[in-house]
Amino acid sequence: MKKHLKSIPKFKSEHEEFKFWQTADTREYFDYSKAQPGYFPNLKPSSSPISIRFPDTILWRLKERANQMDVPYQSLIKHYVVRQLEQETRGK
Repeated sequence: MKKHLKSIPKFKSEHEEFKFWQTADTREYFDYSKAQPGYFPNLKPSSSPISIRFPDTILWRLKERANQMDVPYQSLIKHYVVRQLEQETRGK
């Protein structure tokens, strides 16, 4: 027997949609027996540009170290920040 699925409502904002899906039973809107794996080859994590000021000597050292490692210096800064955050998280 074929199950009748509800129509997905139109949302005024992303926040409204988010609130809706927090409580909605998705089985009422989707037939999961027909689901297929998704493939997103160009999906990139979102990021936000920031401005941060370093003393020139620190920036020179970062650029020098990044050059030794053959990576962009901004990538090295991100790596250092992530590594420190992970260490702090594990330490708690």
